[in-house]
Amino acid sequence: MSEDATTYDHVGPVLQAGALTDAIIAAIRELNNDVVVLDRGAYLRVFAPRKCVVTRAGIEKHLGRAIRFPGELETVMSAFKGAIKLTQDEAIWQLKA
Repeated sequence: MSEDATTYDHVGPVLQAGALTDAIIAAIRELNNDVVVLDRGAYLRVFAPRKCVVTRAGIEKHLGRAIRFPGELETVMSAFKGAIKLTQDEAIWQLKA
């Protein structure tokens, strides 16, 4: 899938490739329907329709260790699509109203 009219209403992060990103994507896939991941080599674009949610607990489960959240998320998130809301427990990307 390419970034075109089929993803115009999709939101989510752009993440640098690596172990933390793998855990973030696994956690996103558990909490969201119809997740699309475009692998661009050095980075991955993650899309979900209209709203994309990830939790600290979900990432920790897949990573196998505690993380500083949202702090560690920002170290691998170079960009995102949508409006973002960050708390100590979750990140939510939403389609702008």
